[in-house]
Amino acid sequence: MSNGAKRITAFLALLMMGSAFAIELSGTRMSQTETDLSATDEYRLTPTELARSRAWDLSPQEWHRYKQLMQGIRASISPATISPIEVLGIHARDETERRRYAERWVHAMREDVGRILAFQHAYDEAGKRLYPDEPLIDPARLPGPGDSKGALQSSDRVLFFTRPDCPACDALWNRLRKRVDDLAGIDIYITGVKPGDDPAVRAWAAAHGIDPAWVRSRRITLNHEAGALQRLTQGKEESPYLLRLRDEALSPLRPSAL
Repeated sequence: MSNGAKRITAFLALLMMGSAFAIELSGTRMSQTETDLSATDEYRLTPTELARSRAWDLSPQEWHRYKQLMQGIRASISPATISPIEVLGIHARDETERRRYAERWVHAMREDVGRILAFQHAYDEAGKRLYPDEPLIDPARLPGPGDSKGALQSSDRVLFFTRPDCPACDALWNRLRKRVDDLAGIDIYITGVKPGDDPAVRAWAAAHGIDPAWVRSRRITLNHEAGALQRLTQGKEESPYLLRLRDEALSPLRPSAL
C-alpha cells in the first residue's frame, strides 16, 4: 500500500472514532436531559397547587411531599384544617427539619393572631362609634346570686375575666379550657393590660395554650377587658370571674359548674 493510501485510511479511521465519540456523548447528554425533565415533571404543580404552595411559602418539592403524606394515615387521623406546615413538621426527617417547620409555624400563628386581634379591636371601636349610648351588656338583666340554673349547656357561651400573673385565674382557666368542645364559645376578657396592648394579649394567649384554630373559628375570642367587669358587677367582683350567656341573658357562673 502506498503512503498516500495509508494516510487516507488513517484519516477515515479517525473520522469514524470521532463520530462514535460524538454519538456516545450525545447519548449521554440526552439521557441526562431526560433525567432532569423527569425530575422536573415529578414536582410539577397545577396552578391551584402552585398558588397554595406559595401561600404557605413551600417549594414544589415540599408540596409534593405534603401531598404524599396526606395520602397515608395522616389524612385519616388529622382534622380537615391541619396545615401543610404541620404535616411536614410532624413527619420531619430529622431534628433540623422539625425545628425549621416549628419556627415557620410559630411565625405564621403569631401573624394570624395579630390580624385577629386587630380586627377584634376594630370591631370593638365600631360598636362604640355606631352605638355609643348602648352598653355591650345590660347589667339589669343579670340575675341575683340565687340563680339555680348553674349547669352549662352546649348552646351557652362563657365570659371569662382574667388577668396576667394570677395563679387563681390560671387554675380556673385550666378547668374551663377542658369545656371548649362542650360549649358554643368562650369569650376571654383580659384585665390588667393597657387598652390596645395587643402584644400583651398575644403573650397571654401563647402562655395559656390558646389554639389559634379556636380563635379563627370564634369558639374563643380574645378581648381587652377595658372596665367591662366593673360595669357588669358594679365593682363588686374582680377576676377571675365567670359569666354565662344563655338566650341573650347573662348570669354569674360558679366555678363548681365547670
